[in-house]
Amino acid sequence: MKITSVNVHKTEKENSRMKGIASVVLDDCFAVRDIRIIQGDDKLFIAMPSRKVADDQYHDIAHPINQETREMFEKAILDEYNKAE
Repeated sequence: MKITSVNVHKTEKENSRMKGIASVVLDDCFAVRDIRIIQGDDKLFIAMPSRKVADDQYHDIAHPINQETREMFEKAILDEYNKAE
């Protein structure tokens, strides 16, 4: 599996830790949208798309199932974030 496209939209909300939204295309045939770019205490990280469920918790809709894939997503998205104006 390869990430074949990354699109990042930076957001500028005062006092918000969310710094952008990303969409990723895998192998030119599967898209994952609404990946949030969050400013953590030490660095930027990504949060996969999620939805609120009945008990007021959030569950990921789509997410990597191993560390290697998570790192691949994070690197591709944050590299594109750093290039974006």
